[in-house]
Amino acid sequence: MSDGAMDKLKGKGKEAVGKLTGDRRKEAEGKADQAKGGVKDATDGLGERAKGVKDSLGQDDDK
Repeated sequence: MSDGAMDKLKGKGKEAVGKLTGDRRKEAEGKADQAKGGVKDATDGLGERAKGVKDSLGQDDDK
């Protein structure tokens, strides 16, 4: 399981506990954790993709 998925899962749990107990702060923390997980999922592998683009731009087609 990726870091992003773990953050999303943890966030859903916190949000649910916050809703059940009426703890708005815990609920907000859960939503923030879910958003953080989404960002991690979106950027996962970004470095590798950037390296691939760099490598493809640096290739000399005349050889």
